[in-house]
Amino acid sequence: MTRAPATTASIESDVLTKAAEVIKCLGHPLRLRLLEALEHGEKSVTELQEHSGATQAAVSQQLATMRARRVVECRRDGAHVYYHIIEPKVTAVLACIRSCDLPRR
Repeated sequence: MTRAPATTASIESDVLTKAAEVIKCLGHPLRLRLLEALEHGEKSVTELQEHSGATQAAVSQQLATMRARRVVECRRDGAHVYYHIIEPKVTAVLACIRSCDLPRR
């Protein structure tokens, strides 16, 4: 006897649109590397540069892109700028990448 597929709730269009924007924003290796560093709390641009191995210009450009798409926010403290994640989907996406793409031990 064949079981009918379970019905799932349909996702509203505005939710799909927002999710697609976040996914597009995350579709860059350097952005993912920066977000991985930010998972554990806010970091300065210098710390993010050191973590990623990218130039200051590249890090700043990617942070500006993520800030414009409301994935991260920043705060200034004197001459330093600190970033943190504000989009909750980011940690779920990174967890999915880890569970699906990292070799099992």
